[in-house]
Amino acid sequence: MTDTQQTQQAQQTTPDGAFSPYKPRSPEYKLAAKVLHGLRQGLFHDAFAYRPLPPMGVDGPLTRRLPGRLRPYAAWTPHAVVAGAGLLALFVGWASSVGSGAALLPGLLALAPVLLTLTRPVGAFWVSLMAAMVSAWLVGSYTTWPWQPGSYIAHLTVLTVAAIRTRPRTAAWMWAATAFYAVFADALFGYGYSNNSAPMLFLSALVLLVVTVWHIRKDAEQEVTAQQTVTAHERSRRTLLEERTTIARELHDVVAHHMSVVAIQAEAAPYRVQNPPPELEKAFATIRENAVAALTELRRVLGVVRAEDYEAPEAPQPTLADLGTLLANVREAGLAVDRTTMGAVRELPQGVELSAYRIVQEALSNTLRHAPGASARVEIGYVLGGLALRIVNGPPPKPSLLKPSPGSGHGITGMRERVSMLGGEMTAGPDGDGGYEVAVFLPVATVVERTDDDEAGA
Repeated sequence: MTDTQQTQQAQQTTPDGAFSPYKPRSPEYKLAAKVLHGLRQGLFHDAFAYRPLPPMGVDGPLTRRLPGRLRPYAAWTPHAVVAGAGLLALFVGWASSVGSGAALLPGLLALAPVLLTLTRPVGAFWVSLMAAMVSAWLVGSYTTWPWQPGSYIAHLTVLTVAAIRTRPRTAAWMWAATAFYAVFADALFGYGYSNNSAPMLFLSALVLLVVTVWHIRKDAEQEVTAQQTVTAHERSRRTLLEERTTIARELHDVVAHHMSVVAIQAEAAPYRVQNPPPELEKAFATIRENAVAALTELRRVLGVVRAEDYEAPEAPQPTLADLGTLLANVREAGLAVDRTTMGAVRELPQGVELSAYRIVQEALSNTLRHAPGASARVEIGYVLGGLALRIVNGPPPKPSLLKPSPGSGHGITGMRERVSMLGGEMTAGPDGDGGYEVAVFLPVATVVERTDDDEAGA
């Protein structure tokens, strides 16, 4: 037995050994089955399902210009257009059948499927075909076969509305069914008549092509919008991660500096005391060991956020004491800025000082970028329990030769991330005078100094 015969026998035998008449399907059969399945799904499955035409959105460029009282009515514009086309088909069908026994019936047969597209678009197509047949038998003429004038307009309208409300594949099946009906009616009953199916098929194909292009463009716009939304979300996440990386680098430098100082001081402390007791030497040795271990662990954990080309800054991280230099630089750049300090100036934790400096720096940079020519004001308040910052800029002068430059959108994100890291609060937005305001509060734990009495009591 050859391999081909064994394969055929295996295909005709079930797993339990019984003979089965099943044979592999040919590609032609599969293609025909797929076509019939698409035809059934497009034109027969739930053909008369209730699908009302929803109102149109009123946020378009034209509807926004309408008065407030007319805007709600503009949402029903598609329904009015369809009803107007139905009335036109009614009038043409009635006018073309004047003198016959049933003058109004062809007009009503033209109106019914057009109105049905508002609720059942696929079912309206079948009703339109049946109405065209009935109208052709009621009022048949030598110049309008098989499409009477009213049916002609009605069927074009039904095809257009149904194509808009369904998928392009369903519209293609509708056109094919229309062509089949035209050929069938002309072959069996069109002898002696002048067939007008060619203009119908040409115009309907042109309309369906335009609607298909519109569908493709609409789907492409939705896909682009969705992709832009995803891209914006990913960009925001990447911005947040980059800002967190920057903050982690700065904190690494600040904390590593202090831990190094602790380790060095703990190592040098015993040599500053003559004949220190062993307990003191052991305590300082433990402090140094813990500081070195913490520094090693810190470098191991936080050091991974450094890029390969990142170099640690040689100068110390900036603090609020360096604001004078920052303000002088922005004044040279053309920004008129004033500084106000309230409360008793005191030394704050270096992380708070660094974050406050960066927030002021970013807020002034945003003013230079988005409101060129405007003036700004920096208010620093040393209050009980923390540090308050307020950076306000006025509106740019009008007219102005300077144009705002687009930014990357990272500034506000970075400021919020710094404030959130310190457990503070931040608000940012336009003020009532046409400018922009950034208000920040950074909490600082209050250090209670111990008096001699407390130490004696302890």
